[in-house]
Amino acid sequence: MPRGNGKTIAQNKKAGHDFTIEETFEAGIVLQGTEIKSIRNGRVNLKDSFARINNGEVFLHNLHISPYEQGNIYNHDPTRMRKLLLHRKQINQLIGQTQQKGYSLVPLKMYIKNGVAKVLIGLGRGKKKYDKREDLKRKQQKREIDRAIKDSLK
Repeated sequence: MPRGNGKTIAQNKKAGHDFTIEETFEAGIVLQGTEIKSIRNGRVNLKDSFARINNGEVFLHNLHISPYEQGNIYNHDPTRMRKLLLHRKQINQLIGQTQQKGYSLVPLKMYIKNGVAKVLIGLGRGKKKYDKREDLKRKQQKREIDRAIKDSLK
């Protein structure tokens, strides 16, 4: 399972709160014009973005890449739909899994690996409100336990 080891540009922290991620996939992304320069400058927002499968291809929607300042006429639409590059076997697997009720494709992280922009997408199931509350309780309890251990070691 790919972890996304490279220079991290952007992370979707809300995805872990809203979804239970069951599997991750590393995908390349088709860019145009000055988008890679904006990505290298860290001008990317993954919040509210999602992936969908259309005609056997995976597309990323609502990914915001800010226009490059020195780009003039070669700039791009910041929220255009971008194609993700995956192996056919992975796409077929995703088609089967996303047709099940409650599964979504969520971008988790964007990073640069070997000079190429990559997106880590996760196959996740949406959490219910009570699941989110349970996670928050668990995090709070862990924080309190860690604090108590730290205080006892002083």
